[in-house]
Amino acid sequence: MEFEVIGDYIKLEALLKAAAFVQSGGEAKMIIQNGEILVNGETETRRGKKIVKGDRITGKFDKDINITVI
Repeated sequence: MEFEVIGDYIKLEALLKAAAFVQSGGEAKMIIQNGEILVNGETETRRGKKIVKGDRITGKFDKDINITVI
């Protein structure tokens, strides 16, 4: 899945919500803090992690999100 961001970055928690992978911020917080999300192949537990152009997000959803910043 491709996700286009307007601006320099989007926070990981906001990305998961905006891309409809989670229903709420609470759900995003839980799966991030449980280590279920990878950013560029590395486990990420910070929900405020800045996601920028070219980052790849994977996780329990078994889908890639390709970020394009314009």
